[in-house]
Amino acid sequence: MDNRLSSPSLHEVIVETLRDSGCDVVDLGLAITPAFYFAARHLKIEAGIMITASHNPSEYNGCKMLLGESTIYGEQIQEIRRIIEKQAYLSSSQKGTLTKVDIKEEYLQTIVNKIHPGPNIPRIVLDCGNGTASLFAPELYRRLGCEVTELYCESDPHFPHHHPDPVNPANMQDLIKKVHEAGADIGIGIDGDGDRLGVVDASGNLIWGDMLMILFWREILPHYPNSPCIVEVKCSQSLIDEIEKLGGKPYIYKTGHSLIKAKMKEMNAVFTGEMSGHMFFADDYYGFDDALYAGARLISLLSHSRQAIGEMLSDVAKYYSTPEIRIPSSDDTKFDKVNQVLNHFRTKYTIIDIDGARIIFPDGWGLVRASNTGPELIVRCEGKTPEALEAIKSELFAFLTSIGLKI
Repeated sequence: MDNRLSSPSLHEVIVETLRDSGCDVVDLGLAITPAFYFAARHLKIEAGIMITASHNPSEYNGCKMLLGESTIYGEQIQEIRRIIEKQAYLSSSQKGTLTKVDIKEEYLQTIVNKIHPGPNIPRIVLDCGNGTASLFAPELYRRLGCEVTELYCESDPHFPHHHPDPVNPANMQDLIKKVHEAGADIGIGIDGDGDRLGVVDASGNLIWGDMLMILFWREILPHYPNSPCIVEVKCSQSLIDEIEKLGGKPYIYKTGHSLIKAKMKEMNAVFTGEMSGHMFFADDYYGFDDALYAGARLISLLSHSRQAIGEMLSDVAKYYSTPEIRIPSSDDTKFDKVNQVLNHFRTKYTIIDIDGARIIFPDGWGLVRASNTGPELIVRCEGKTPEALEAIKSELFAFLTSIGLKI
C-alpha cells in the first residue's frame, strides 16, 4: 500500500478477504508501486494488488492489479466485476497464510547493481511530494553517489505542500526554486506511488517526458537498430523526428501505463515512455514503469557527459507546445465530447484516432482525449512556430467552448 490515510483500512479488508478465500498472502506493507512490481518477479508470485491512488489528491484511493507480468485494464477489470456479480469467486474452509516481507533492500540494491555512474555525478534536488517514495528515493540516489538536497521527502499522507503529481507545473515551482538555491544540476520530482517522474534542469526549465525519451533513445537505439519505438499520442513531433533520425520505427499509441506495457510486450519493444513521466525500460530492466530507476538512468547518463541536460537537448528540432491541459468533463460525457471533436475536425483535417483525436493541422497538431483516471479531458497542442501554436489553440478551443466545455 501507499502512504494515504485510507490505505491501512483498505489494506486490512483486502488481506483478510483474500485469506478468507483461502489465498496465501505476502504482505509488503508500505511500498512504492515499482517495488511491488519488482517483488512479484523477485518472489515469483504472479498476482498482486497495490493499494494506491498514485498522483491524485489525498482523498482518493484505489488499486492496481497485477496478473502475470502485466497490470490488468479495461475488459479484464470488467471481467472481475462480472465474477463478483455472479458470486463466482473463491471460498475456502481453510484460511490462507500471511507472510510479511520487507522488499526495500533487494529492490534498491538491484537498481544500484544495474547503474554504473561515470565521473560527473550530478547534484540533485529531490521532491517526493511527501509521497511514499520519500521512504525509498533519497537513499537510492545517495547510494549512487549523488549529493541530494531533499524537498518534501517526509512521508505525509496529507500532502501539505502540493499533490505528488510532477506533470502539473504548479507542483514543480518549489522544486525549480530549490534547484536555483542549491546550485543543483537537476531537480527530480516523483509522484505519489513512485512510478512517474518530472525533471527540472539547472535553469529551471521543465523537461517533459518526450524530451527525456529523446535522451534515453539516444543511449538505447544504437544498441537496438530498427527497433519499434512506441510514441504515446501526447508526445511531440520532435520525438518522432529524433527516433527516425536514430534509425528507429515510431509507432503512435494510446496513453496508459497498462496499455503501453502490454503493447511493449506484444512488439518486443526495449523502451518507451509517456508525457506524464512513466518510463518503461526493458533493455536492462523489467519493462515496468519505475520513476526511481528512470531517475537513476538519467543520473548515469548525465554522469558520463560534460554537458548539462539543456545542452544535450539544444539540437532537438524546436516545436512550441502547451503542457497537458485538463478540462473537467464527467465520466458519463467525456467520451461523447471526444466523439464530437472527431466528427467536427475529421471533415477538415487528417486525424489519428488511436486514443481520442490527434488532429493534424498544417503547421502542428492538437489532441483531445478522455482521461483514463478521472472525470476530465486531456488537451495538448503543438505548432512549428509560436504563431502556429496560437492559431491551433484558437481553432480547437473555440470548438471545445462551443460544445459546453470550460477551458
